[in-house]
Amino acid sequence: MNILDQINENKRREIAEAKGKVTIDQLKASPYFNRPANSLKAALLAEGASGIIAEFKTQSPSKGVINGEAEASEVTAAYLAAGASGLSVLTDEAYFGGSFEDLAKARWANPKAPILRKDFMLDPYQIFEAKAHGADVILLIAESLSKQLLLELTQTAKGIGLEVLVEIHSAEELDKLNPQVDLVGVNNRNLKTFEVDINTSILLSELIPTQFVKISESGISDTVSIAQLKAAGFKGFLIGETFMKTENPGRACAEFIANIK
Repeated sequence: MNILDQINENKRREIAEAKGKVTIDQLKASPYFNRPANSLKAALLAEGASGIIAEFKTQSPSKGVINGEAEASEVTAAYLAAGASGLSVLTDEAYFGGSFEDLAKARWANPKAPILRKDFMLDPYQIFEAKAHGADVILLIAESLSKQLLLELTQTAKGIGLEVLVEIHSAEELDKLNPQVDLVGVNNRNLKTFEVDINTSILLSELIPTQFVKISESGISDTVSIAQLKAAGFKGFLIGETFMKTENPGRACAEFIANIK
């Protein structure tokens, strides 16, 4: 069993447990549930946008602890001040050290920023969780979902006002897309082996239909890569570890964006 299968198996157990503790009606009662979502798509397409989606991530299965002292509200506010177009917050605890508390802190600190809930989404229940804790966008990993389930999750998200980012890693997964998807991300990291190759984005760029805003994810550590990805039509660049592994992630983000410009 590869790491993605392990994560998904654990996630299914977590979902079943969560459903036994909090109902969807209780999630709908959250103060965040009826707030209008901030559009990541609009933020990436805005004139002069940096395109950087800065991620708050304290650990990962491949790297272990990246930054165990980081505080979500402080780091994400610094990201936004640095010029990030959007934020990504990990909520998977078992493998990435994330939490809904981190998401809520990021939401509180950045009321007008589009925030992606970064997790392994397998059930409509998780979409209501995302909305209840302040997310604007959800991530759907094509490799983990059938075409029908991806459609169902997309429709659920759009029905409650969230945007949908579908992550792919191969040309075959493009067949799972549907017209309601907002953004398509290419993960340069193979979730089965953790090998990283930015050319994955370059090679898949021409195959992604133009109706979707294109995002490149993982393994982006220099501005030369940003230039290459922009030339290939990408509007968004999800970066976490490059910033989080430093003593001051916000400053690292600011310096990176300054070098782009």
